[in-house]
Amino acid sequence: MYSASDLRKNLRIKIDDEPYIVTEFNFTKPGKGQALYRCKLKNMISGAQFERTFRSVDVFEPADLQEKKMQFLYEQEGQYCFMDNETYEQVLLAEDRVGDARNYLIENIEVEVLLFEDRPLGISLPNFVDFIVTEAEPWARGDTVSGNTKPVTVQTGYVLQVPPFIEVGEKIRVDTRTGEYLTRVKD
Repeated sequence: MYSASDLRKNLRIKIDDEPYIVTEFNFTKPGKGQALYRCKLKNMISGAQFERTFRSVDVFEPADLQEKKMQFLYEQEGQYCFMDNETYEQVLLAEDRVGDARNYLIENIEVEVLLFEDRPLGISLPNFVDFIVTEAEPWARGDTVSGNTKPVTVQTGYVLQVPPFIEVGEKIRVDTRTGEYLTRVKD
């Protein structure tokens, strides 16, 4: 159990049988009376946010969250299918739960799926993913007018800026935290 003095940003707690994450935290001690802990909380299932003030005597149950390594299998009609590497059990995540991570989901990539009481909430990607460039505008040597980058499309449909020498069919490494090109990858 957590007490109010344990509250801090990014702490995951359970309130009314639902997981919440503390997004903002402020401690105040009035001249008289108990200390107050003002928090902004975000529901990890619905995404709803609200503010709540707690007293120092309040206690909280930790949210029963676990991360499992799973493999991305496929996407169908806005549902993303992941398979547990140990039990081969499959879970589906809706597109709104996957969010922008869908730009980086290629077949068989291993991700961490966040589960609350065996219900999937979201995913964490590896920091770097290798893609094959499927579309790229041609580059003319000496063309300095267009700048030092050009847009390319990778196999997931994600469009990003890369150096002008990158061609269709090349493999590139992308940072999933920023969505930026890092380097070419040699096979």
